[in-house]
Amino acid sequence: MQFLYHPEPQTQLVLKGEEHKYLFKVRRTGVNEKINIRNLKDDFLYVYKIDSINKKEALLTLVEKIHSPNRPEKFFHLAWCIIDPKNIEKALPFLNEIGVGKISFVYCDFSQKNFKLKTERLNKILINSSQQCGRSDLPEIEILNGSKEFFEKYPDFYALDFKGNEINADINTDLPFFIGPEGGFSEKERRNFKKIFKLKGFILKSETAAVSICAKIML
Repeated sequence: MQFLYHPEPQTQLVLKGEEHKYLFKVRRTGVNEKINIRNLKDDFLYVYKIDSINKKEALLTLVEKIHSPNRPEKFFHLAWCIIDPKNIEKALPFLNEIGVGKISFVYCDFSQKNFKLKTERLNKILINSSQQCGRSDLPEIEILNGSKEFFEKYPDFYALDFKGNEINADINTDLPFFIGPEGGFSEKERRNFKKIFKLKGFILKSETAAVSICAKIML
C-alpha cells in the first residue's frame, strides 16, 4: 500500500475499523512510525506520526503536507455499456491503474436492465486500487440510462466495433471511446456511429475490450 485514504485529513486523526486492523495487526506498524495519507482530491500527501495505539484505535498527528501529484499524463474517457457488475468490478482496478480519467456506464440496447451498479461500491474499489498503485486522484464515474442519452450528451465519440479501422494510439483522447456489452451494439445504435475502430485479434469479451483499448491508448 502506497498510502492510506482518508476523506478529510486534519491536524489529528483517529483511525478505527479496517484501517486500524490493516496498519497495526497486518503490517505491525508501531508508535512513532510515519504513514502517508491522501484524500484523492487535492494531490497532497499528508504525512502523519503515530502517537498512540490501542486495540480499537490509533491517534495520528500531522507532521508534513507535501504537494505530490501522481496523475495520468493523458485524459481518457471510457464509455462502457453495462454488463454483469461482477465483471465490471474485476476490471475496474486495471482501468484505474492504467489511468482512465472518466467512465460513463451506459445501459445499451443489449445490456440486461436487471444489472444494477452501486456507485458507492465502485468508488470503494477505486480507492483501494489507488492506495495500491499510488494514483493521487480518482476517475469520474457516471451512469447513463440509455444509449440515446449517451448520444445526446456526447454527439462526438469513437466506437469500438468489428467493421472499424485499426486504431492509432495517437488519436485525440478528449473524445469518449464507446465499448459495447456482451452481444455487441444493436443496429439502431450503430446508426449513430461516425468514427469506428477495431482491435486486432480474436473476438474480445466486453471487459477485455475495455481494458485493452485503455492500455493501447494510455500506455
